[in-house]
Amino acid sequence: MKPPFTPLNDANGSPESWAAFAKAFRDPAQPLPESWASLFGPLRAGGKDAMTVIGQIGQSLDGRIATETGHSHYINGPAGILHLHRLRALVDAVVIGVGTAIADDPLLTVRRCEGPHPTRVVLDPKGRLAAHAKVFGCDGVRRLLVTADETRCAPPDGVEVVTLPAPDGRIAPRDVLAALAARGLRRILIEGGADTVSRFLAAGCLDRLHVMVAPIILGSGRASFILPPVARADEALRVPMRTFRLDDETLFDIDLSAQRVPLGIANMST
Repeated sequence: MKPPFTPLNDANGSPESWAAFAKAFRDPAQPLPESWASLFGPLRAGGKDAMTVIGQIGQSLDGRIATETGHSHYINGPAGILHLHRLRALVDAVVIGVGTAIADDPLLTVRRCEGPHPTRVVLDPKGRLAAHAKVFGCDGVRRLLVTADETRCAPPDGVEVVTLPAPDGRIAPRDVLAALAARGLRRILIEGGADTVSRFLAAGCLDRLHVMVAPIILGSGRASFILPPVARADEALRVPMRTFRLDDETLFDIDLSAQRVPLGIANMST
């Protein structure tokens, strides 16, 4: 049995602390501290088109991200939340759908560990998100609003508006990634919600998927994934996977690189 993965404390002064790892991670010439390399090393190198796209879901044992009323704070405990903040610290941009932005009003900043805040990206095809949303907060971090070509939006000053085709009212994940890459963003975290992560998964637009499972059973509620049905169990997607214990939670690190579709953009170093 694999021993539990126990990350070193940020404040312990060890040369293999999180601060040292986060600094080395962005410098390709630096070796990664061993304690962290197993889990986070696969996110370092660019995959197809020199991009790395990571999906993230936090859920209960029975595959729920929220109760039937939509309550989700907090299904995951401190270890799961810390892992999410560490992911944010390692990526260029974090992406959420407008439903999550409205329901949770997240900051999408790095607060529980050391590291830079990522660019914040909201997918909002119909321009529903209010200008006072926290994700639009002016804190010196780059902010992008991705919307449909025909939508008129009035976000706060400093928010970059990216318009893309949305023939069915939704913007294709592949188009979103190509637009982010064109703006110099190459390591992308698709943080939520379930519909957004599921759409990137179904479109073959994820290199890896991190599923953090908390030791609770909700019994009913909102499912973690919303995907096209299969008729037979042997038609299900079967993928390489590793597991890590983080305190009382279990992280499933799923390798989707074999099914990730190329975006047809120029290869650039990260």
